[in-house]
Amino acid sequence: MTDRYARQEILPEVGAQGQARLGAATVLVVGAGGLGCAVLSYLAAAGVGTLIIVDHDRVEESNLHRQPLYRMSDLGQPKVQAARAALTALNPATRIEAVFERLTSVNGPRLVAAASLVIDAADSFAVTYLLSDVCHRAVKPLISASVLGLAGYVGAFCGGAPSYRAVFPELPRQAGSCAESGVLGTAVGVIGTLQAHMALALLLDWQPPVLGRMLSMDLRTLHVGGFSFAGAGEPAGPMIPFIAAAEVERSDVVIDLRSLTETPVSPFESALRIEVEALEKAQLQIPSRARVVLCCRSGVRAWRAAQALRRRGHEKLALIAMGE
Repeated sequence: MTDRYARQEILPEVGAQGQARLGAATVLVVGAGGLGCAVLSYLAAAGVGTLIIVDHDRVEESNLHRQPLYRMSDLGQPKVQAARAALTALNPATRIEAVFERLTSVNGPRLVAAASLVIDAADSFAVTYLLSDVCHRAVKPLISASVLGLAGYVGAFCGGAPSYRAVFPELPRQAGSCAESGVLGTAVGVIGTLQAHMALALLLDWQPPVLGRMLSMDLRTLHVGGFSFAGAGEPAGPMIPFIAAAEVERSDVVIDLRSLTETPVSPFESALRIEVEALEKAQLQIPSRARVVLCCRSGVRAWRAAQALRRRGHEKLALIAMGE
């Protein structure tokens, strides 16, 4: 037993065998923001052998109140690189692989295949559904969380448990964001730490298992809730997948739902430009055999538009979340 892990290895829930399990594990962490900073810090400190960090953002000053891995000197640097430096300083024994990319349906399967367990710390509906679809097919555990304001949740999906789609088959009609609604750093830290705790519980094979369980917290009222979704059934019928922009084909009908003010020029040259409220009312002339690809910033408007088209008989649908 080394001094570094002595205080946790002495626990009967860990022990030398458990510590060896942590050292042999590879955890994929998607998102190196508020949630990811807490997750990465505690997993590296606990002695997880390999952490694969995926994020496409750079460090901004507005991040620092809730992302304590970073310093003023990191401003402008890719988060994955700054995180790797901080984590290596914390625990040189943990191998850190930094992937400075946006997670997509193209790179997602390869990244998930390399991991023992996947953590969704991106706080993005599109990423959550994409990861859930990939993890469900690969039978890999997925720990997903979200925080907005002073409340959040964390749940353990897939890996033999129901997928995220089984619990949340519908996206909300609107999506909030930290930039619009605000978020407190301690709230993010609490939820991110719970993600790390669930990850350790899974890697150490604690019983009863955390798979199929969700925990919610209102950190304004200090109310804690939770439930088991182990018996949830997967949604019937074909799912509407999130795809990458690179997967759009010439035969697709692309509809860009972003306003001209939001995005004056669509990256898809032949895209139809119509906002979701208009699409929900309009009767568009779309070839019945064509796949319709709907894109917006977060994926929420694309989902709404897809539901409207599905009600009119369109079944070949795909979504793209373009991001910021």
